[in-house]
Amino acid sequence: MRVAGLGFRKDVTLASLREALLAAGGPEGLAAVATVSDKADAEALKQLARECGVPIRTVPAETLAGIDTLTQSKLIAEKFGTGSLAEAAALAAAGPRARLIASRSVSQDRMATAAIAEGDGP
Repeated sequence: MRVAGLGFRKDVTLASLREALLAAGGPEGLAAVATVSDKADAEALKQLARECGVPIRTVPAETLAGIDTLTQSKLIAEKFGTGSLAEAAALAAAGPRARLIASRSVSQDRMATAAIAEGDGP
């Protein structure tokens, strides 16, 4: 099962999310998109999930804390306790034995990040 983890700023656009996802490998084969719980109601995220035909999986912020990621953002580390929101969300949503198959990619406008993990599911 493949899950795309997404991190993004509050005023992200569908185009930015789409660009980050495409840079990470695209929507082919995805079972879900995932992000931290407090971002799950973002309209652009809902649009992307509909466009990809997959559900949104939410991950509580406390679950993200301590997840080891390949890439590191100082801002995300301070806010969430992990190096990459996208990578941590993908890993958490893909299940306990998940592994990253695409590390964090960033949209050109730096409004969105995406990473893809593969696992056995929650």
